[in-house]
Amino acid sequence: MNGIKTSVRKLLCLTLAACTAISMSVTAFADEPYESYNYDNWDEAIPSQSAYTVQKTVTGADMGLSRLSDPADPLFYSEEASASLSEAKDFYVYDDKEIWIADSGNNRILRLDENYNIIGRYYGVTGLEADRCEETQDGAISTFKAPQGLYVTTSPTTGKYTIYIADYDNSRVVRATVESATELKCEQEYTKPEEALYTSKTFNPTKVLVDYAENVYAVVKSVNTGSVQFKADGSFTGFYGANRVEVTAKVIAQKLWRKIASNEQIEGMSRNVPVEYANFDMDGEGFIYTVTEVSTDTDAVKKINPAGYNVWDNVVGDEYTFGDHTDAVWDMASNKTYSTKLTDIAIDGDGIINVLDFETGRVFQYDRLCNLICIFGTKNSSADQRGTFLNPNAVDTIGTNVIVLEGSKTRNDITVFEKTVFGKNLHKAFEFFDAGQYVEAAPYWEEVIKRDGGYTYAHVGLGKADLKNGEYKSALDRFEIANDKDDYDKAFEYYREEWLRNNFTAVAVVVIVLVVLLVVKKILKKKGIKLIKRKNKKEAE
Repeated sequence: MNGIKTSVRKLLCLTLAACTAISMSVTAFADEPYESYNYDNWDEAIPSQSAYTVQKTVTGADMGLSRLSDPADPLFYSEEASASLSEAKDFYVYDDKEIWIADSGNNRILRLDENYNIIGRYYGVTGLEADRCEETQDGAISTFKAPQGLYVTTSPTTGKYTIYIADYDNSRVVRATVESATELKCEQEYTKPEEALYTSKTFNPTKVLVDYAENVYAVVKSVNTGSVQFKADGSFTGFYGANRVEVTAKVIAQKLWRKIASNEQIEGMSRNVPVEYANFDMDGEGFIYTVTEVSTDTDAVKKINPAGYNVWDNVVGDEYTFGDHTDAVWDMASNKTYSTKLTDIAIDGDGIINVLDFETGRVFQYDRLCNLICIFGTKNSSADQRGTFLNPNAVDTIGTNVIVLEGSKTRNDITVFEKTVFGKNLHKAFEFFDAGQYVEAAPYWEEVIKRDGGYTYAHVGLGKADLKNGEYKSALDRFEIANDKDDYDKAFEYYREEWLRNNFTAVAVVVIVLVVLLVVKKILKKKGIKLIKRKNKKEAE
């Protein structure tokens, strides 16, 4: 019976979603080169409205990069300076005002204003020994070689910008003061640690992050023991937040085999080691969020506290799923099958989590409680479709928009996504929902339902609002549609108590009458008086 009820609920939810998608989102789907979808409580993909749409695509020409090759322009560097991005690996949005880009293929850092216009360009740093520098348009500088990551902050003493650059092929992280639109003055280099604890033979940093205490964290290629941590003065302090080894059947079998295998056999076995980070970000409270590119459920996305421990630990019972919920997903736009490969993460000022999937070209957006809000973007080999990507390398937010950096050999640009009406209602609903203000969230959930009848959290949110308003029967119906068993049980408890309160008199009268009848029957039986049953018609005949 329970199986039938579950099937009916699933069918109802899918029908609501499909009908809404067909009747109300034809235009939205037609405008985007991908189909928007979400997941229900059975981990099945269902159609959904588009929460974001492409506002524009920003190319090197739009940024004004041709200025770098114009001798008459203040930003001039060389007549051969490229007017486009080349295999750009990372960008960083500072204070919703400026976008800094690691233009890796061109060995430079670019600085844009909030309108995506070029306002600064940097090909290296000054302030180092002469034998480490070369003469350029900017004078003697230590040039960058394939910079792959960057982080920007403001000096509390001088008020000037301070930039940290993961200078990959120079095997260093550079901390520099931004002196002008063309000059970076080196203040500190973070290089390969000489301590025994650091066992890697190389030091090729790909990403860099700095906390409020000015500790520097670097993601380093081929280092799987966590991010490499330095003090502000350049001294190595260890590793931070290492990933765990995923427990698979193969790992268990190898552990058992090692107990009985010979030394030669053990030497020939593959080592089970944690995977290295792909990227990280920090929220306003100082928590560091990391993503791992390898397709794995273990530590795919982590929220690490100052002690280095993952707050989102599935081992304690809570389950956190990031990216697509299945091992392989078929994408209609590209007619290909992909597996999730998370490559970047960005936390906005409201705690909204944006995770970029390199393999599918999708952005998965979550609220601060890890509830999936929406999915947008896709992978496509065509370079002329907005909202699709070849090599999506980075994601960030500027204002209310989400931006994605494309960094392939044939296409390099920034795609700007803006919220749709549906997306705005979602965000307002989740804002109140996460704060426990369920009644205040209800009007926004109602708007969400109008556009997407199968949106699970809308039914959960409205059910919680009903619960708070004492409308327990309505809450039961909402939670049943959402397959929210815990809240359904809670609502049923309240509903049962309310029913008993409202019908106490009638229930009490029935109980008293039954007790009286039983007592009378017992007395009559003692006196030998039998109750005469009325004969029915058949017996009478």
